[in-house]
Amino acid sequence: MAKFNFKEKLQKIFGGKTNFDDDFFDEMTDVLIESDIGAKLAFELIEKLEKQCRELKLKETSEVQNLLKELLTEYVLETTLTPERNKINVFLVLGVNGVGKTTSVAKMANFYKKEFYDVDNFVTLAAADTFRAAAIDQLKYHGEKVGVRVVAHKDGADPSAVVFDAVESAKSKGEGLVLVDTAGRLHNKENLVRELQKIDRTAKQKASEGCYKKILVLDATTGQNGLRQAEVFNDAVGVDAVILTKYDSTAKGGMIATLGKDLKLPVAFDCFGETYSDIEIFNKEKFLSELLGN
Repeated sequence: MAKFNFKEKLQKIFGGKTNFDDDFFDEMTDVLIESDIGAKLAFELIEKLEKQCRELKLKETSEVQNLLKELLTEYVLETTLTPERNKINVFLVLGVNGVGKTTSVAKMANFYKKEFYDVDNFVTLAAADTFRAAAIDQLKYHGEKVGVRVVAHKDGADPSAVVFDAVESAKSKGEGLVLVDTAGRLHNKENLVRELQKIDRTAKQKASEGCYKKILVLDATTGQNGLRQAEVFNDAVGVDAVILTKYDSTAKGGMIATLGKDLKLPVAFDCFGETYSDIEIFNKEKFLSELLGN
């Protein structure tokens, strides 16, 4: 099946048109829904777009594109996660199995190690996914490759105890960032929620004031399914920011707008490749320009 490309579909609809009629706006609605923006938000956006196009008597496609970009800007949220020096920072990394959570933790570790290159052992990884087979070994492998410490217990250990020890290790140096890799077995949702809530309490108590963040990793290609995942984790422990994996703004990027509209969740990073350096701070302006082709 051919890959959905939002920008190409949008450009095809515009096609140099100067008459923006009902058929045009119906096609626009369909493309927005295909981009995983969600039917409710798609209808809301098109209603606003159509009304303002008529009021402003827009005739150029570029004008309509700019107006759509302006409308989407309200819903696409961004944030920057900056650990504080001389404090204990804890970033709890959440997400279901298979979204690239552990790899994202490694990419973040590499990113922050470079950002805080002047501080020895600034980043510590906590292997708090003690349930999934080989999860601890996987994180240890990444830690060795990136060159950061990994605090781990044996398989089946209490994840909260792992977090406790990792933060104590960081405290012994007086500052640092602890990145916590967690389990994501949504098929056993009740147990997962209880476990995450316990880890959440421990991490919040141990981090310096204002230095604790909960970050959700979502596969950008999963669309509305990703939104459902966000709802589960947000209800369980609250989410401060999102990391998108398998990121391609020209495809199903509409989910980002829905996350902002429905859950008020900003995006912090996007991950787009296989190497540890394939992570970048999310830029709303760049995302919308690439999404809309303007």
